[in-house]
Amino acid sequence: MPTNSQVQILVLAESQMGLDGEYKLAWTFQLNRTALHFAVANASEDAVTFLLKHNARVDIKDKHGMDALLLAAWFGNLNILKMLVEKGSDRKSTNQEGMNMLHCAAQNNHSLIVEYIIKDLQLDLNKPIEQGKKPYHLAVENGHVEMEMLLREFACSTQEKDKEGNTALHLAARNGHSTMVEVLLSDWKQVDEKNEEGQTAFYLAVLGGHQECVQMLLDSGSDINTLAKTNMIALHRAAERNDIYMASLLIEAGTEVNGLNNQMETALHFAVRCGHLSMVQLLIESNCDVNVLDLRNQNPLHLAAEAERADLLELLLIANTDLKQTDKQGKTPLGVAARGNHIIIVDMIIKAERYFAWKETHQDNTVVPVASYPLSFKPDRTTQTNQLRTAMWNLANHHLKPKDWKKLAFHWNFTEEQIKAIGEQWTGTKSYKEHGHRTLLIWLHGILLTGTNPVKGLYEALISIEQKQLADKIRKEINGAETSQRCIVS
Repeated sequence: MPTNSQVQILVLAESQMGLDGEYKLAWTFQLNRTALHFAVANASEDAVTFLLKHNARVDIKDKHGMDALLLAAWFGNLNILKMLVEKGSDRKSTNQEGMNMLHCAAQNNHSLIVEYIIKDLQLDLNKPIEQGKKPYHLAVENGHVEMEMLLREFACSTQEKDKEGNTALHLAARNGHSTMVEVLLSDWKQVDEKNEEGQTAFYLAVLGGHQECVQMLLDSGSDINTLAKTNMIALHRAAERNDIYMASLLIEAGTEVNGLNNQMETALHFAVRCGHLSMVQLLIESNCDVNVLDLRNQNPLHLAAEAERADLLELLLIANTDLKQTDKQGKTPLGVAARGNHIIIVDMIIKAERYFAWKETHQDNTVVPVASYPLSFKPDRTTQTNQLRTAMWNLANHHLKPKDWKKLAFHWNFTEEQIKAIGEQWTGTKSYKEHGHRTLLIWLHGILLTGTNPVKGLYEALISIEQKQLADKIRKEINGAETSQRCIVS
């Protein structure tokens, strides 16, 4: 608890500073701050004069190790600083971080204080704090160009590193101080110096999304493919942050789009895992390799299937990702989706597997997908196929027997893995209806995409499973709908 004399001094100081008398004494003494601390912080020269006249102690430090002299340098009041120096304050005092008054002034851009310390007091306070930063580092880190020039004039500039291995250029780039970066680059010796994490100034600028700094460092010849200790290049970081502008800039500058980190992941792995659709699209359009396997033997399609991201999956499927690659558990992307009970994802992958198998068998043929049915593997909800899809639903839910869907799947050359994946999604006595419906829609997708006749294909399939009467009925229904609605297929 404060003594009566301390309270009296504080109240008198408050009156000198024009405070309202409701000052929180408990807060004051909890932080170990005296009236002098507050007088200095409020730049109240009258209050400081009053307190010093009443022999207020100048050597008391607050909770953070700041005494009145350091506060005067911090807040930039030269007159108060001189008063404290004349009163015998410790000119080399430091706070808990090892900051002296030159550090405080440099960090807060107080040029008059710096000039007074160096020219008038002639003190050598150009020392590193506990973090290894000198006053120059602090000025640069905070973007104070005038202070940087002043410290350079007094021979206090440095290209030394702090304890994290950061030079002044690292600090300016990390904080996005483009004007400072421009000043430093005018005579900086090595732009690709690495800190303790293996990061260059360019890498840190990308990490922070500082576009102007990145461009300046690119123009200065920075290595865009430099690897940090995690083997991440700048493109990994841009992809992780979904920074499209930065990624585009890096790609245009010639970065390695398939660079690997220590988990053998490309930027595309990062973009997919983080769910950044626009970034995935950019990387695919930039001809990245969609089939790179990470340490788990997963390509980006495995990740999209695992995350149940149909939008990402669509992009990767259209980019012709290898559907047969297996992870360390022996799972293809289809196996991953089936294990996770992702119905839409399972069906999309099966559609893609069947389409690309068809494409491979017709690569030397003149048969091509119809232009009116664009390449897509998402669920079809277009009005132009509504009648056909309704017919498929009716067929599956009202006519097919429990084992018919598998017979149809085998007739249409579904693989055993595909049939198994469909069968894993539903259980119960009525599950065959859902399995049949999905099988029919997957088959219909391929029929429409390849421009063949759905009525003929379905009729032949039903005949093959000994459902001639049903085949005739379905053919009449669909043909009737096509005649009346001018369906795009015939």
